[in-house]
Amino acid sequence: MSRVKILVQKFGGTCLDTPDKRSLAVERIREAVNNDYRVVAVVSAMGRRGEPYATDTLIGLAREVSPELAPRELDLLMSCGEIISAVLMVSELKARGLKALALSGGQSGIITDTTFGDARILRVEPAHVLKHLEEGYVVVVAGFQGRTESGDITTLGRGGSDTSATALAAALEAEAVEIYTDVDGIMTADPRIVPEARTIPVVTYEETVQLAREGARVIHPRAVEIAARAGIPVRVRTMAADGRKTLVTSADKAAASPWSDWQNGRPVTGITYRESLVQIVVPGMFQGTPIRPERVFEAVRCVSVDLINVFPEIISFVVSDQDATEALVSLENAGVPAEAFSRRAKVTVVGFGMHGRPGVMYTLAKALADADVRIHATADSHMTISCLVDGELLSRAVNALHRAFQL
Repeated sequence: MSRVKILVQKFGGTCLDTPDKRSLAVERIREAVNNDYRVVAVVSAMGRRGEPYATDTLIGLAREVSPELAPRELDLLMSCGEIISAVLMVSELKARGLKALALSGGQSGIITDTTFGDARILRVEPAHVLKHLEEGYVVVVAGFQGRTESGDITTLGRGGSDTSATALAAALEAEAVEIYTDVDGIMTADPRIVPEARTIPVVTYEETVQLAREGARVIHPRAVEIAARAGIPVRVRTMAADGRKTLVTSADKAAASPWSDWQNGRPVTGITYRESLVQIVVPGMFQGTPIRPERVFEAVRCVSVDLINVFPEIISFVVSDQDATEALVSLENAGVPAEAFSRRAKVTVVGFGMHGRPGVMYTLAKALADADVRIHATADSHMTISCLVDGELLSRAVNALHRAFQL
């Protein structure tokens, strides 16, 4: 489709919330333009909760008038933060001599379903964006949003600006997507918990999806899945010109890189976690009658469950803290006895190189045992092993595993 070399750059809200940061963003865009790229810059709302144009601040302002907002109007409000960022970035670019214009998500051709608050992209019609790129504009797109077939504004849920960026990149057949954040790329663990955590130089799409699904918040898994289907590399990096970065790419290209962790003998690439979980345990037998698994999971079918373990003697699963009461009430109403254990945490090791490799579970179990961390439940796939542990021991568990797998 494209007759020009296109780069999509996405800037998170904390990369835009001061004049100095916006100046850095302009320099990254100018750098790409000087390298003969036509640039689409996807922007998030500026700042965090409490700052004037953050999405949470706008929602709070509306709820001061009424606590109830219809989903359609709430999406209309939530789209404002990104539009403000887009217009401001265009002003910054023009002030520094770059030709630029702003588009909403809908104007850029992102067409979604009608699930307000968590809309799915149906397709992207990139002709409008491509026309402006060919005219030499830097096209600044308000992320996190699209429009329905009938023209209503929708928002894409958590990580929506990442999804906007990769969806546009796929439709425009861009050469790459750059995700700018306030952290040093994708790291081996949360640096707030593991001071020795380092930036992962190269990681596969599949590993990145698993890290994101299990708690890492650097990039949304839906965005990575779109990039993977289109075969578009994603670079996650800081704003500094010489900052650390992570390349997210296919397994075969990662294997060809000298920086690939699993090609260099490490079965585990990174460690992530989820907090504020509740483990619910149901006995396999009650008053002499077996409790069938389908009866348990029928009762909680409207609640998202995780880390499911089914044995003849016991059935256990994990829910989020906010879903625990609903799950327990549903079980009680179904006549299913249950016991709840709060303040649990889920720790997950992720690695493309663990598939078929002996000894990985032994290393994990020994590391946690040596750290005096009890495992309450486990689950695994071909590239993940998850363990449920006591929440107060989360930091100890993550650090022990980080050391054990020599990350």
